[in-house]
Amino acid sequence: GVFYQGDVWLDEGYVGATEGYFFHHTFEVTDALAARAEHALAVEVICAPPLDRTAKRNLTGVFQHWDCHDPDRNPGGLWRPVRLEETGPVRFRRPSMLCTDASEAAATIAVAAVVDAVEAGMVEIRTRVTPAGGSEPLVDQRADQPLAAGENRVEWSVTVPDPERWWPWSLGDQPLHDVTVEVRTEDGAVSHRVRRRLGLRTVELRNWIAHVNGERLFLKGSNQGPTRQALAEAAPDDLRRDVALARDAGLDFLRLHAHITRPELYDAADEAGLLLWQDLPLQWGYARGVRRQAARQARKAVEVLGHHPSVAIWCGHNEPLAIDLEPEQLADPSAVRRLAVRALAAQELPTWNRTVLDRSVKRALRKADPSRPVIASSGVFPHLPQLDGTDTHSYFGWYFGHERDFPAFLRRLPRLARFVSEFGAQAVPQDAGFCEPERWPDLDWARLARTHNLQKAPFDRYVPPADFATFDAWRDATQRYQAEVVKHHVEALRKLKYRPTGGFAQFCFADGHPAVTWSVLGHDRAPKAAHRALVEACRPVIVVCERPPAEVRPGERLSLEVHAVSDLHRAVPAARVAATVRWTGGEETWGWQGDLAADACLRVGAVDLEVPDAPGPLTIDLELTGDDLDRVANHYATVVARG
Repeated sequence: GVFYQGDVWLDEGYVGATEGYFFHHTFEVTDALAARAEHALAVEVICAPPLDRTAKRNLTGVFQHWDCHDPDRNPGGLWRPVRLEETGPVRFRRPSMLCTDASEAAATIAVAAVVDAVEAGMVEIRTRVTPAGGSEPLVDQRADQPLAAGENRVEWSVTVPDPERWWPWSLGDQPLHDVTVEVRTEDGAVSHRVRRRLGLRTVELRNWIAHVNGERLFLKGSNQGPTRQALAEAAPDDLRRDVALARDAGLDFLRLHAHITRPELYDAADEAGLLLWQDLPLQWGYARGVRRQAARQARKAVEVLGHHPSVAIWCGHNEPLAIDLEPEQLADPSAVRRLAVRALAAQELPTWNRTVLDRSVKRALRKADPSRPVIASSGVFPHLPQLDGTDTHSYFGWYFGHERDFPAFLRRLPRLARFVSEFGAQAVPQDAGFCEPERWPDLDWARLARTHNLQKAPFDRYVPPADFATFDAWRDATQRYQAEVVKHHVEALRKLKYRPTGGFAQFCFADGHPAVTWSVLGHDRAPKAAHRALVEACRPVIVVCERPPAEVRPGERLSLEVHAVSDLHRAVPAARVAATVRWTGGEETWGWQGDLAADACLRVGAVDLEVPDAPGPLTIDLELTGDDLDRVANHYATVVARG
């Protein structure tokens, strides 16, 4: 709760130093408290702005270096309460609890803690597992444990027979269990007790395809930054609402982008069955001196979050590139080109961040938590010597190329289609008073770029403000464009389900302050048009066809393959697909029927016709129906040019 470094005094005596914002800092103060009746606690907090953002020293992730936050805002301060805890002569420190195995027959919970004892002796450690909120134990295990004076590292496990397993919301229920560990001294008195709430489940990532409790799951998700720029300002209800909004959108997971957030979000995700891809607070470039601290904080992350069943994937470092570009420099094509060259070189050549720092962090995570997949670095292309790479960040239609280029890119480089964890385009939110729309077209573009994250150069290319008479018309156009990018990127990835794509994470879900970003929900959680596009594209069952060209000519042959994609873990027998193509003065229909297999992508057929000599709009409407299945529809449009 101390953001980011601190020095602590009690009654004018120095207690100790802290570093790291997302975990507890604990100090022994027994003697100081016994010396007097009234006490004064002082905490000096430091959160120094980075002098060189290519070699940062604070491990604060997006809070101090991100293109979706106000760069002039300092996140420093106390964001959680200070509390006093009294125990007996033996105390648990840094306890962690992990579910390491969960089958239908039994589940295993591994517990590790540092046990701090005033003096050497024998203690009893008792572990009880109960259903969440219940009192009748499923397991009640006792074991004698000899302790030396001082700190003792103790590890043990308990087995839960016939467990109720925790599932993501699309696969099942979310039963939770309370695990209570207590230590008793030789006189039988309870010296200390710790309780954690966890779920019994396993998670694996095989070739970038997730398996929960052995069940395969195509992961549909989005990136989420801090709910508010300042952690202390994020109310518990705000965090729970973001989880509910993600689940209501049909998402399986949120990627907590380069930060660790408040505990209320993890509790809500556990209860909702929403998986979390958990980044450590590492983004872009760091100084050489942070490696040991980064490994320490990786272990702390496991201690703090390891018991949460929603936390499914660890990721060490987002985009380990030593880059720094001021918002206004994005308007300079030469600066962007230089950045692109440096970024490509950092992808292919050994670097300290990726090669040294990230390996250390991954090793620390794997050692502390062998139960979860660990990704060392996010957004790394295949490179020598293994030519493997990690997940892909792709911004066709924003930083480069045309948004229609994305499917061809995936066909040419299928390895980069395994898991695409960033894509999207910026759009102006509904509540855009901070843009001062009354000044249109002479907005304060420099202020909007620096404080509110608007990137003018890509807008000038894809949705030029100069083309619109009013601010509202431009805002609506930016939202339509963002919706097109989201819809067609998601559909392209879902058509590649498991061949080779294991999932995706659109960038990003909701803003933490008034901003123009890639989010589909504004800072007030009002939806942009892309939110509806995301919801529709993430339905459990969709019907899609190849996207027609933006313009077709009379006499051309138009042949578009149609696919049905199901994330349901049950078959849909006798499913029916209908396609209708309409143009000025005519229409043509196709129909297919067959069984739609569980958790599959099926080629249904093709819409094949000669483009009619009828200049104007040509639309394609798809419909999928089946027993015990809500009607599914999709729509595409092109224009027939004059011959």
